[in-house]
Amino acid sequence: MTDTQFFVPGIPVQQGSKRHVGNGVMVEAAKNLRPWRDSVTYAARAAYRQDCDLQTGPLTATLTFWFPRPKSHYRANGLLKPNAPTYKSSAPDVDKLARAVLDAITGSGLWHDDAQVAGLQLTKRYANEPTGVGVAVTLGRMF
Repeated sequence: MTDTQFFVPGIPVQQGSKRHVGNGVMVEAAKNLRPWRDSVTYAARAAYRQDCDLQTGPLTATLTFWFPRPKSHYRANGLLKPNAPTYKSSAPDVDKLARAVLDAITGSGLWHDDAQVAGLQLTKRYANEPTGVGVAVTLGRMF
């Protein structure tokens, strides 16, 4: 049983390296990270259910990232090519995508800390519409 699930529309952004801007100040290298994390935080708060306490104990999170297909996946007539891949095997890295989402969910208060995530299933796929991330969180039960 999934305790909480939600979808965040948009283009997923990775939380990668930080860069030094001087005087000991570090900033995220990804320019669109802040709006993406804000969207995830908002969606997680909206999905919060009072009857589901995810504040303590081990959690399982399933994150499915949906990316737009490149034009090369389509024929001239607009139909999808038969050999167009289902899964995205190019950048961004799935672990860095997950880091951005898990940290944003922690900021939402849905769970106490992302260290509670004992099981994590990650997938990067291509989609026509909509793009974004689907999140499902389960308390105490691993896959």
